[in-house]
Amino acid sequence: MKRSEINSLIASASQCFAAHGWALPPEPRWDVTDFGLGDYRRFGLVLINLAEQPEYCEKLMYVRRNMITPAHTHRKKKEDIISRWGDLCVQVWSGHPEKSAKNEFSVLVNGAPRAVKSGEIVTLSAGQRITLIPGVYHEFYASSEEAIIGEVSTANDDAHDNFFVNPEVGRYSVIEEDAPVLQRLLNEK
Repeated sequence: MKRSEINSLIASASQCFAAHGWALPPEPRWDVTDFGLGDYRRFGLVLINLAEQPEYCEKLMYVRRNMITPAHTHRKKKEDIISRWGDLCVQVWSGHPEKSAKNEFSVLVNGAPRAVKSGEIVTLSAGQRITLIPGVYHEFYASSEEAIIGEVSTANDDAHDNFFVNPEVGRYSVIEEDAPVLQRLLNEK
């Protein structure tokens, strides 16, 4: 991913957060990824870690229309994915998407159980949330032009607790330095 693309996404995210009343913490820890797939317009996410504690974490995220966070699950992490602004589509599977039948299972949407079929898309409007437990595969993307997404979860371990369906996915992008660094990313020293 080019540094100029990272800079542009951080600027867009900052403008969107400001326009919708989301104040950032002092010295936010930015994370921008194309998931190592080389096409951030199709597979991409901008994140800021707001809280990183041994028991819990909180993130604020930004996506443009159709920027997908690819299908994955977690062995330990339980998370609420929250549409903070815009419309968010979350596709869920009861197990590995390539192996799970279209069986019905239950997820919590806005704190209430909802029966869904494996592979179903749950659309969240601003303020709505979905709770995802370990083993539930999920991917998400904005159906609005932009979306602000929140995540509140148990302790987060990106290096050891993200299991993507596509084996080519890499959590952190390789960066091509074509512009000055405006913000160091979470994985940069």
